[in-house]
Amino acid sequence: MKTVAVKIVILGSQGVGKTSLVTRYETKSFQKNTSSTIGASFSNVDAIIDDVKVKMQVWDTAGQERFRSMAPMYYRGANAALLVFDLTKYDTFTDVKAWAHELTHRVEGELMLVVVGNKVDLAEQRVVQAATARNYAASIGAPFFETSALDNTGVQEMFQEVAARMVQQAETNTNSSLRVYAAEGKDRRGSILQLSEDSGERAKGGGCC
Repeated sequence: MKTVAVKIVILGSQGVGKTSLVTRYETKSFQKNTSSTIGASFSNVDAIIDDVKVKMQVWDTAGQERFRSMAPMYYRGANAALLVFDLTKYDTFTDVKAWAHELTHRVEGELMLVVVGNKVDLAEQRVVQAATARNYAASIGAPFFETSALDNTGVQEMFQEVAARMVQQAETNTNSSLRVYAAEGKDRRGSILQLSEDSGERAKGGGCC
């Protein structure tokens, strides 16, 4: 089976539900009480797209302002960025726009941006309308998802869309810097999109070039 290893970073204000989205996808459960992320944490999660296994190293960054200066350490070398805001708090949507601007101007190479409006289950409290968020996402060439870590709305679809885009990018990318690794290789820091093909536990062909 072919394998693509990618690095994904999740950015957004404190309390928008970044950690809950990752936990929901990884464990298929919702944890009501989660502590604030300090700096960043990461999880390794997989997705299957046709005959390709996508190994996603997901970096969940802290939303507190005091940690913002650390963000470049985590989004450097990322292949995709999930920009998460709380549909019930407009200032978190404004913060997403600031993140998109920063990434566009500071990240080199191809980076998939995804705009994510979380907590759609709080429909009566929402202040950011779907059309507003969707139009903004379209303006930066990003897909838009409305999600709820609580009831699992849109979470699987969001990660599947990212995985599918990564597979497409890996299969069509002719950039000479693309490196191929054995599917179970130890270097999965995600500094570059990786595409390999394995047979059983070992890959066909060589390791890093």
